[in-house]
Amino acid sequence: MAKAEFTRRTRPMKVKKRENTQKRKRDDVDVEKLEAAVGDLVSLALSRRSTSAGKNGLRCYSSDPKNGAYKDFSNLPLSDPTKQGLKSSHFAVMTDIQAKAIPLALKGHDILGAAKTGSGKTLAFLIPVLENLYRLQHIGMDAGLGALIISPTRELAIQIFDVLRTLGRHGHMFAAGLVIGGKSLDSERQALTRMNILVGTPGRILQHMSQTVAFNVDDLKMLVLDEADRILDMGFQKDVDAIIEYLPKERQTLLFSATQSRKLSDLARLSLQDPEYVSVHAEDKSATPKTLQQNYIVCPLEEKLDTLWSFIQASKKSKIICFFSSTKMVRFVYESFRHMQPGIPLLHLHGKQKQGARLDVTSKFAAAKHSCLFATDVAARGLDFPAVDFVIQVDCPEDADTYIHRVGRTARYNREGRGVLFLTPSEEEGMLKRLESKNVPIEIIKVRQKKQQSIKSQLTHNCFKDPALKYLGQKAFVTHAKSVYVQKDKEIFKLKEYDFEAFATSLGLPGTPRIKFLKDDDAKSKKQASRQALEVSDSDEELDSKKTKEVRTKWDRQFDRQNQDVLSNHYKKLVRDDFDKAPGADPGGLKDDGGAAEDEDDFLAVKRRIPAEADLSEVALDIEEEEEGNAPRGRVINLQGASQPLIIDSNRREKLLKSKKKLTKLMDKGKKVVFDDEGNPHEVYELEDENDFKARGLPEDQRKRFLENARDVVQAQDAEDKAAAKAKKKEKLRKRKERERAELDGGKKAEVEEPVEDLLANFRADIPTSSDEDEDEPKKKAKKWFQSDSEDESRTTKKQDKSKRAGQVVETLEDMETLAAGLLG
Repeated sequence: MAKAEFTRRTRPMKVKKRENTQKRKRDDVDVEKLEAAVGDLVSLALSRRSTSAGKNGLRCYSSDPKNGAYKDFSNLPLSDPTKQGLKSSHFAVMTDIQAKAIPLALKGHDILGAAKTGSGKTLAFLIPVLENLYRLQHIGMDAGLGALIISPTRELAIQIFDVLRTLGRHGHMFAAGLVIGGKSLDSERQALTRMNILVGTPGRILQHMSQTVAFNVDDLKMLVLDEADRILDMGFQKDVDAIIEYLPKERQTLLFSATQSRKLSDLARLSLQDPEYVSVHAEDKSATPKTLQQNYIVCPLEEKLDTLWSFIQASKKSKIICFFSSTKMVRFVYESFRHMQPGIPLLHLHGKQKQGARLDVTSKFAAAKHSCLFATDVAARGLDFPAVDFVIQVDCPEDADTYIHRVGRTARYNREGRGVLFLTPSEEEGMLKRLESKNVPIEIIKVRQKKQQSIKSQLTHNCFKDPALKYLGQKAFVTHAKSVYVQKDKEIFKLKEYDFEAFATSLGLPGTPRIKFLKDDDAKSKKQASRQALEVSDSDEELDSKKTKEVRTKWDRQFDRQNQDVLSNHYKKLVRDDFDKAPGADPGGLKDDGGAAEDEDDFLAVKRRIPAEADLSEVALDIEEEEEGNAPRGRVINLQGASQPLIIDSNRREKLLKSKKKLTKLMDKGKKVVFDDEGNPHEVYELEDENDFKARGLPEDQRKRFLENARDVVQAQDAEDKAAAKAKKKEKLRKRKERERAELDGGKKAEVEEPVEDLLANFRADIPTSSDEDEDEPKKKAKKWFQSDSEDESRTTKKQDKSKRAGQVVETLEDMETLAAGLLG
């Protein structure tokens, strides 16, 4: 019997814990069974017994995926982990988009899915992603990235990731990740190598593709675009095109949105292969849910905040989302209403907030029972806030699609909701046309004047007390005017019909802020005077003064310092000067600095600038002429090369004629021209007459005609080139055959006939000519003036002796001695 071994341990030994199995392919997965069940999706026929059936008592339901015959998730061939995730989330019955899209996606088809907001599109693409990767066993670090899900906003990406995590944590072993802006880039880089499913925004995904070395997408199986119409829009076009270049072409692509784009150009960019278009509500009379009540209010621009405040006061026990067109407007309304304490929790959400603040706002609003959220279009797409009662669109949306996405935040999953749109009288007609074209039913309602409250005095008081709030209101005014100015649909947004001065007063501002990007062109014609070239001389003197300016010292810089608060430059730019308030100036502050008319009674106003070097006698003479009120007497001189004449009405003007340098400033600048074949000059960039261009038809028709003509010209030239090449090749072949025939004929004649001797040619060859003698004998050099004939003869004899010695053969000792004696002389 073996002895028991003793150890020095004082504690009993514990059973070793089973090491956590790494994520790898599971052995208990029956992939073949799932594959066979998915393959039978199209061929399987569901039969149910019915009392009103035919002879056999059976009624057959086609199980074609497009018909949406599947109603429950239990009817689909799904894996056990997915079924457990659906059961724990209490998902049992499929919506229409899920019943039609999921079977097709399980089969591997590319899908264009369009359904109303709140119809369950997120599950329609998350379930196929999990199932297709599950059947492929695309698990672990070695498998790489299998599915990429792209969303336009960070909040929507977070929401998709939360649903994916909730659905897949009951047995699925995929590694899923979220990449969005506002988070640590290094931590995302370290985790990207382990990801099998990735959810993110286009900008961050492209940043990792271009900068993260270990991020590999060569084995990607599925690409999903949520809110595809927004992602394929101009805002994300460059990012999406760059992402598509990195991805493999052999993949499955799913596109889902409430307003789906079917443009061939967009589909070609994504390399879709025979996509299936799944539209659930295409035949419905309305593009919005039936449980949504939609109304609009016609109110002027200056009454919108009063109406909004009155509506919030009447709906304190509700959940409200208010949409604005700009970030500054959201911030100003939030800060102003927060000071006035409406009796309901207020939140605000916009794109300039940090990521942590945005997540905090969305979580607070989702958990709140009664709250009011002021937001930009960041919150307009895909976000699922539970139990939203009202969606108020204070600023008019840019198009009908934006309206549909905004109003889709309420009445989700067959719940009731209400949407209210604020329209100005100029926006009403155009916006109603756009909504009618999209099958959006909307009715007008009126506000009770007894219920409406005016908050202009409160806003003015708040702006007076808080300069920062006043500055924010000025920026909100400018950004709102700019948002209207940049809109493409000018039939809705008519800039000249907005009363911006009254709108500034409704914001509580003491005056209308200056807007530099809006100018009135008529003001330039009013400023024209008889003295047209006076500015030229003034500008020359100003340039001379700038050249002679000395270097600025630290004392100069110290005196130029300004307060960085309310007296800084960016505050002053928003405030009109005194001359802007003069009669005749622009009431809305929409002109530039020089657009205001001068007031003759203005105190200490600069009427005329007199250079320091000017002659006082001339200045006095000019002032006397102006005081007399006489018309500018003088003569008009037409200068050669100047389109405008020069008016000589003072001594200073007379001196202009003596200075060539100043006269050249008045001349017109030359234009670069090119000459056509007929010798007529034309400008390099010569614009065509607009009427002639329109008379030839629409630009697209002209482009087609130009392409057709160009195609005909190219085809005709191509035919001529082919004919010329064919003729050239034929001629070359003919010459080659003639040369071969001539060689054959010459060889036969040489064999048969003997050569005939040409006696004359032999005679000429034997006669020595002068040229032959010259060629045989080298030419002698001409003698110099100091050389004689005797020297020449002695030099030739020496050369002959040397040549003889060189040619002599040494055989005996005597020959060697004679040769040596000859060399020694």
